[in-house]
Amino acid sequence: MPTTTPVRSWLLSASSRAGALQLYCFPHAGGNPAEYLRWAAQLPEAELHVVQLPGRGSRHQEPHATSIERLAADFLADVPLERPYAFFGHSLGALIGYEITRALRDAGRRLPQDLIVSAFPAPHLPRPAKPLHTLPDDELLQAVALRHGGIPPEILGSPQMRALVVNPLRSDLRLAETHHHRPCTPLPVPLTVFAGNRDRVSAGQTAAWQQHTIEPITVRSFPGDHFYFRDHETQVLQSLKDVLSPPR
Repeated sequence: MPTTTPVRSWLLSASSRAGALQLYCFPHAGGNPAEYLRWAAQLPEAELHVVQLPGRGSRHQEPHATSIERLAADFLADVPLERPYAFFGHSLGALIGYEITRALRDAGRRLPQDLIVSAFPAPHLPRPAKPLHTLPDDELLQAVALRHGGIPPEILGSPQMRALVVNPLRSDLRLAETHHHRPCTPLPVPLTVFAGNRDRVSAGQTAAWQQHTIEPITVRSFPGDHFYFRDHETQVLQSLKDVLSPPR
């Protein structure tokens, strides 16, 4: 059975904007919600919420999720999603956003007006043969830094900082690497894929998201690697605005 958690525990929210589209952001593995929350200043058309997983931040005393399916069930039980909304997920967050959208469809709930997935292969594709979440702490951090980047040198160089980040990162990687895709019918939701043109996620892996929506997908490519949005934030957020507020 899903647990019951106050909705405020799930969400870190920017200022309320009455009548605005609600944008729910799902961070990458080990991600800091503040990195996404600051986007609110450049997205006045949306009311931005960053999803905080159990075991993180103010929920640090809760056990980490052991499966994305359970995570999705708990999210649906706790977050009403009554107003028009969209999902944006980066890397692991893309997979979580997709699976929550599937769960909403299966439950007959209101669906997002847009599902935006970023820097993650289509979920039916094979995962890398060697999982990272089983590696010893230092090897795990080095492997993530090599495969995806995004870990600042000051963290890699500090035993204290490494100790703070490694367990949440391992838990998030376990969610992705132990997830088994269950085939289903495509979603009746517009799907946009954001990608860095130097990321390890290939153009073919990106295009394969087409199997998961009845609508033609839109692919938006940006200069950069797995964390392309850090160097091109203005361009990325303009594209996000374009998706959320299409020309009338």
